[in-house]
Amino acid sequence: MSARHLYVLTAALTGVGLALFLYKVWALAFPLVPGKQIQLWNVEARLTLVADNKPVKVTLHIPRSSPSLIIDDENFVSQEFGLTLKKEQGNRQAVWSKRKVNGRRSLYYRAVVRKADSPVELQPVDPPPVQPPSLEGPSLEAARTLVSQIQGQSADVETLVAELLRLLNDPQPERNIAFLLGQTPTVVTKMDMAQKILSLAEIPARIVHGIRLGQNQRSVPMAHWLEVYEKGRWRSIDPGSGQADLSSEYLAWWRGSDPLIQATGTKSQRVTLSVTLNQEQAIRGALTLSKLKNPRLLEFSLFSLPLETQAVYRVLLMVPLGALLLVVLRNLVGIKTFGTFMPILIALAFRETQLLWGLILFSLVVAMGLGIRFYLEHLKLLLVPRLAAVLVVVVLLMAGLSVFSHRLGLERGLSVALFPMVILTMTIERMCVVWEERGALESIQQGLGSMLVASLTYSVMSLPLVEHLLFVFPELLLVLLAGILLLGRYSGFRLLELYRFKALAKGVS
Repeated sequence: MSARHLYVLTAALTGVGLALFLYKVWALAFPLVPGKQIQLWNVEARLTLVADNKPVKVTLHIPRSSPSLIIDDENFVSQEFGLTLKKEQGNRQAVWSKRKVNGRRSLYYRAVVRKADSPVELQPVDPPPVQPPSLEGPSLEAARTLVSQIQGQSADVETLVAELLRLLNDPQPERNIAFLLGQTPTVVTKMDMAQKILSLAEIPARIVHGIRLGQNQRSVPMAHWLEVYEKGRWRSIDPGSGQADLSSEYLAWWRGSDPLIQATGTKSQRVTLSVTLNQEQAIRGALTLSKLKNPRLLEFSLFSLPLETQAVYRVLLMVPLGALLLVVLRNLVGIKTFGTFMPILIALAFRETQLLWGLILFSLVVAMGLGIRFYLEHLKLLLVPRLAAVLVVVVLLMAGLSVFSHRLGLERGLSVALFPMVILTMTIERMCVVWEERGALESIQQGLGSMLVASLTYSVMSLPLVEHLLFVFPELLLVLLAGILLLGRYSGFRLLELYRFKALAKGVS
């Protein structure tokens, strides 16, 4: 394989891995650090009704997701009422019904609301045709006069709406405004009149009813504002200042002039809204957003696996990182080890014993096992029986160390049973063979090198940030693979060899 082919392959792997990584970070808002918290609100609507042994039907408007706020985890408490959900003129409604209801009943709607990390238009809505306002006679003439006035004092839709709301909110309104609003106008009255006046100007507008999400509130007042269609989207207008783009903490509950609740068969009904501020893991919010934007991606991610399997992969995904570190330490630095994967597996075992105790227990088992292995050499056993015998000895040594450390009150010694027995057995065998073929110094050097590589690998693999990144963004393994492939072509001097041949280099020069 040519070097050019290798470079193209590594560039492709790196590009794909980084593209998926950046998409999940920027588009789906997956957190880069573990334990990151985001704000959310628990919203509750409590519907209390009183009936007198009659059929009851109650319709309650419920919120829907917006570009800045996402509705999550909705649930209903119905108390044996039938429940249906429907959409009416772009609004969502919950309809409770029951054949006979007597006395007081309480129905609940609950939802979790969180901010979207990036604006998401869930269901783009085309502007409806502008309907002529329900004004006639003097009211219609006054409204037309007002339209002519504000059109002459504005340059575009934004300034026209701002001027209109300024006039409607004036404490001492002019004659036409006072005539249109009446004696004691409310916010709803003003927004309704603003919608009618804008319709005369051929500008689509609608009234929005919602709540402001803030701190914990047991009884949240209903807020009302205006939405105006301009340049391909609906823009929220602050009813007080007339400024466009209302704060993102306002949750739209429903739109239009209908009341929040409509009921038949009841003597009285009342709705109480409450909000509780809370915190959650940012990863949960990202998973919710990915369900909305790219559900197929989530279906084929590690988060779709059972929790027990996810826990296993949180460890397994660390192995490729350990392999990359091993390649760097062996091919670039020049540290000698026993085998390729033994230091990585020992590093994984250190996750249970911690580094210091892991080094002590590993050294004790290998040292005692090595002594037994030299004794077995005198018995002239074949390879497979000899390995089997060493394995039995290793298990006995591990059991003995566990019992001994437990008697001394050293509970960390119990974790020695988590070491890979086969790896320890092969380490003892390999160390003994190197001892016989190349001498004690070479065997000890490879043993210490293995311990050093395992310690460095454990130090990196035990970082919570590393575990988080590799589990949440497993596509980064493609980048690791590209790095390993590039290192596989390196054939120059290693760092330890530069030090080793330093005197030779001075002599040549």
